[in-house]
Amino acid sequence: MEQWSESASAVNSTNERDAGARSRARILQTAASESPDSRAVLLSESPHYPRGPRRARRPLSFSKPCPGRFALSVSVPVVAANATSLLSPGAGLSGGGGERSATRGSEFLAGGRGPVGFTARGSRVSSEFDILGLHELINKFIFWFLMEASSCLCYQVHGFRLSKIWLWLFLALVLQNCNLALSASPYMVGMGSFDITGPAADVNMMGYANIEQIASGIHFRLKSRAFIVAEPNGKCVVFVNLDACMASQIVTIKVLERLKARYGDLYNENNVAISGIHTHAGPGGYLQYVVYIVTSLGFVRQSFNVIVDGIERSIVEAHNNLRPGKIFLNKGDLLDAGVNRSPSAYLNNPAEERSKYQYNVDKEMSIIKFVDDELGPVGSFNWFATHGTSMSRTNSLISGDNKGAAARFMEDWAEQNGFPKQSTHANSDNLRSLHKTSGLPRRVSNIIPEPNEINDDLIQLASSYEASGGRRLAGSSITRRIRSTQQNKPKFVSAFCQSNCGDVSPNVLGTFCIDTHHPCDFNHSTCNGKNELCYGRGPGYPNEFESTRIIGNRQFLKAVDLFNSASEEIQGKIDYRHTYLDFSQLEVNVSISAGSQQTVKTCPAAMGFAFAAGTTDGPGAFDFRQGDVKGNPFWKLVRNVLKTPGKEQVECHAPKPILLDTGEMKEPYDWAPAILPIQIIRIGQLVILCVPGEFTTMAGRRLRDAVKNVLTSGNSEFNKNIHVVLAGLTNTYSQYITTFEEYQIQRYEGASTLYGPHTLSAYIQEFQKLATALIANREVPTNFQPPDLLDRQIGLLPGVVFDSTPPGVKFGDVSSDVPGGNSTFNKGSTVNATFYSACPRNDLLTEGTFALVEKLDGSNSWVPVYDDDDWSLRFKWSRPARLSPRSFATLEWTVPEDAASGVYRLRHFGASKPMFGSIRHFTGTSRAFAVR
Repeated sequence: MEQWSESASAVNSTNERDAGARSRARILQTAASESPDSRAVLLSESPHYPRGPRRARRPLSFSKPCPGRFALSVSVPVVAANATSLLSPGAGLSGGGGERSATRGSEFLAGGRGPVGFTARGSRVSSEFDILGLHELINKFIFWFLMEASSCLCYQVHGFRLSKIWLWLFLALVLQNCNLALSASPYMVGMGSFDITGPAADVNMMGYANIEQIASGIHFRLKSRAFIVAEPNGKCVVFVNLDACMASQIVTIKVLERLKARYGDLYNENNVAISGIHTHAGPGGYLQYVVYIVTSLGFVRQSFNVIVDGIERSIVEAHNNLRPGKIFLNKGDLLDAGVNRSPSAYLNNPAEERSKYQYNVDKEMSIIKFVDDELGPVGSFNWFATHGTSMSRTNSLISGDNKGAAARFMEDWAEQNGFPKQSTHANSDNLRSLHKTSGLPRRVSNIIPEPNEINDDLIQLASSYEASGGRRLAGSSITRRIRSTQQNKPKFVSAFCQSNCGDVSPNVLGTFCIDTHHPCDFNHSTCNGKNELCYGRGPGYPNEFESTRIIGNRQFLKAVDLFNSASEEIQGKIDYRHTYLDFSQLEVNVSISAGSQQTVKTCPAAMGFAFAAGTTDGPGAFDFRQGDVKGNPFWKLVRNVLKTPGKEQVECHAPKPILLDTGEMKEPYDWAPAILPIQIIRIGQLVILCVPGEFTTMAGRRLRDAVKNVLTSGNSEFNKNIHVVLAGLTNTYSQYITTFEEYQIQRYEGASTLYGPHTLSAYIQEFQKLATALIANREVPTNFQPPDLLDRQIGLLPGVVFDSTPPGVKFGDVSSDVPGGNSTFNKGSTVNATFYSACPRNDLLTEGTFALVEKLDGSNSWVPVYDDDDWSLRFKWSRPARLSPRSFATLEWTVPEDAASGVYRLRHFGASKPMFGSIRHFTGTSRAFAVR
């Protein structure tokens, strides 16, 4: 206080002859009297301050943000005598970058003319205040600049130029506009994404529990996508959507540890949710409980690491992209992307309850649209229930299945429509519609010229380029060429999240016997008593890739429709509640006849016989079948070798016959989870229920309704316009949750409901408690923590010993080339080339590519146009024998209908491991060919 008064007096005394200085001194004295605490900003201009070099404008950056107060550090540009730089609060936000710190103070340089910080000595200082205080600060700036303008009128009398008056008036106008913009933005929003593809060889895929389904290539890459929403002066939430089968408890634990190391208590288990899309075509081995990693030969560290790294990187990117923005919500029905695969169990629900709904699966898609104040639309997340099983149990290419495909299509659509706004994006004249009636979707670099007619000269030119032969590379950075051209641009992030998909199949044509082609048995999904012959058919049958595209495209088109018409703005506070529960012995009050209540318990985890039968999306083997409430004597003997369930356990799970008593199996460590997280995230009128499993259609409906009733009963904060969505497979995984009535039928979903017939009632009871605490602004204590079993994990998958090629052959050489002889390919045809390669586990080429399609441009150079993240290009890897050190990579490109005519070639990247020494990267190309 004394310092500010002294500074004001100094200015007053040293500028007695300056008619404008007295006005400025009065402003300083007013600021000192109105701002007694250390956050006030001294506005000073004195001829005694050194007029240093012009200071560049700095963006806003976070400093000690939510929870608590969402604070900002604002760097204010120093306006030199000839300065034209402006304070620009909306210029950008940064949030820590790679620094592991919860606090990043911005700096003021007290030099030249303009606002300075706490000291009058020109040293670097940090000023911290919340964004609501920023409005007050800007108003003070405006007042100060107006006083400067008035003093300049005096200057004009003494011969100063009129231009200075207009400069100060212009600054005041800009600041007023910034103030209005800040007031109009209820949230800070940030989006991020990162590659989590994982090992594309040797690793068992997660989902079907088929030990023969081993990864051997890439259909398209997997991603982690994240959004962060923050109140300017309050709380924030993070939601991550993974192109993975499900979330993993150990992954969640380790991500939270990294976030704590980087940001302190900003992001934690309470406000971070990590969800999976339930693709069955991603590498497994990243969960910590034994039953989920048996087929992957235990824990696969490479799968685990790439997912943890990718989640962290996507959250960091979202944090760094936080900017003022708005969120809009919309919802609508999508009728042809899912059918009920256990209709006989659904029919066991009360008729009165079923009569409330038109369909036996949920058809509603809910979408939120993120709009940056400056850049426009920057992303969308939606929730819709359908399984990630368009790709079959025999597929071996890594794929995000239908939801991953839908996300690719929408991000491509956004880019080609100029979202987000950017000064350097491709000319719209060069962008064509992504989805033509007969075309294949793709992501394409904006360097591709307009299509041109192919002629004999181009065919002759193509024939002059033979395969390059393999050559060594210094590293893998060259594989990032397509992405590196876009790294400095804002990107649109679109996630297609999972909901209550437990009994919902994307194979919408129905279930048929593969031997007779007749429909399967309704109650047991068998064919002449054989479970393994009954399969669901997707809309592209018999082509699983086409089925994946169609179901993905249907979700994409609906999402675009809802995105474009979204008009309901989300408004209101951000909040969350989270707790851990022991589901192995949770007391539950359930209603019985005559309106009375009975206290029951959940059970330690166990899986029924029908679990081994699988589903019509991927049937099991042997003589298991769905709907089995008795069990098989032979398999009971086999079960007893592992663990014989006790009488209490058998009675608790009835009528489920126990095949695997996983909750009581502890060697070499826990086979199944007992401690589970439940979580509610609120963003205004949107409420997200984060559940650690697969709820069936009716189970999800009951949970949503129960929570909605709590939130709207006698609570003025919510009204009937509240939107409750269910995010399945979130934070960890505990298999299925059916209704009590569905459980009695013991189809696959009931047999996989781990904690007994009252599992759903337990979830409803505990979520009601969370919802009650949310509206009462009361914290929820937790007495449990899930185990961290990382150090106890066992992995039996052998590593890569070494790679080799035949004598005289180099890695990257072509084994089978594109046909020569002036060959040309039409749109829709497929081009193949096979290369001598090495195991993809040597380097995952994260954010890179194993495959490229290159196009010859007019200057005799090759430019990348498609990579292994494109729908049209597949990377297939194989060995000639199971333990052979030799391997091959086949690049298979289906020429898109809207590909530009011209000369192309295929390029392969890889990394080989010698017997001794370090990993060596290599590349090779096919001969060139023409595309008409």
